[in-house]
Amino acid sequence: MNWKTRVTELLNIEYPIIQGGLAHLAYAELAAAVSNAGGLGQITAMSLEHHEELREEIRKVKKLTDRPFGVNFAIGQHGRPYEDFLETAIEESVPVVSITGGNPAPLFKRLEGTKIIKLVLVASKRQAVKAEQLGADAVMVVGQEGGGHLGKDDIGTFVLVPGVVDEVSIPVIASGGIGDGRGLMASLSFGAEGVEMGTRFIATRECVHASEEYKRSLLEGSENDTVVIKRSLGAPARAIRNAWTDRILEAEDTGSGYDGLKMLISGEANKRYIHEGNKEDGFGWAGQVMGLINDIPSVEALIQRMIGEAEQIRSKWNG
Repeated sequence: MNWKTRVTELLNIEYPIIQGGLAHLAYAELAAAVSNAGGLGQITAMSLEHHEELREEIRKVKKLTDRPFGVNFAIGQHGRPYEDFLETAIEESVPVVSITGGNPAPLFKRLEGTKIIKLVLVASKRQAVKAEQLGADAVMVVGQEGGGHLGKDDIGTFVLVPGVVDEVSIPVIASGGIGDGRGLMASLSFGAEGVEMGTRFIATRECVHASEEYKRSLLEGSENDTVVIKRSLGAPARAIRNAWTDRILEAEDTGSGYDGLKMLISGEANKRYIHEGNKEDGFGWAGQVMGLINDIPSVEALIQRMIGEAEQIRSKWNG
């Protein structure tokens, strides 16, 4: 099967599969594994404490793979300054930058004159159109099934992706609820030219920063075991439901506001779950696709299985 799409051509990759930014998890080992397997791996920038740490991760990826990779910038409403991190990415000539959670315009302005490809995560048609107008090379469109931060409108991938395809001329990458070859083929049928996966890549051997407890939660949980938090802050995000997320929801119900929620939704609370496996004293992001996760393979095995499943579907259609 020919896997050439505008996304594979734009990113110079073999398969139209992109690994999500994955706060506190997307580092060199995972990014290089995805790129070596034919997709596009990414490093998370804003989870690092200092921009020199990003330089170290970029150089580590370059030692592990000679294929394209990206650096993700999560610039949400309560995010840290990103300028030094962006300068580092430019200095290191990273092939791709992806932007999530905020206005990409200032980053695009600084990237003018570079060869860096610009991807933007969006959760609505309006955001997609705006990203194209600002100069995005492609948009990643996340439906409400996804893990981590989502759109405010609760539109599923099934409706949102084809809607965005109809509104923009740049390539569209589908995200949210995708974890196997069926999701890949469905996304292509919607008019997308690639997929982005986050939760599915956490449950792989090369996601070495994820605790075994976190991975086991993804393996044992169902599509009913997630919950959307942070709606009261205008930044809804999907996580694995546990006692900690129940506390978050209770605080939101009482109108605590950001100050009242800050400790509960902090990066430290997130890391206690995902790094240390302390499931009672923190939280972990996950999409509804956890209901489709049944093993923890290598990245190479996962991608090859996806491609094999997709090719079987294509053969069935042709038959």
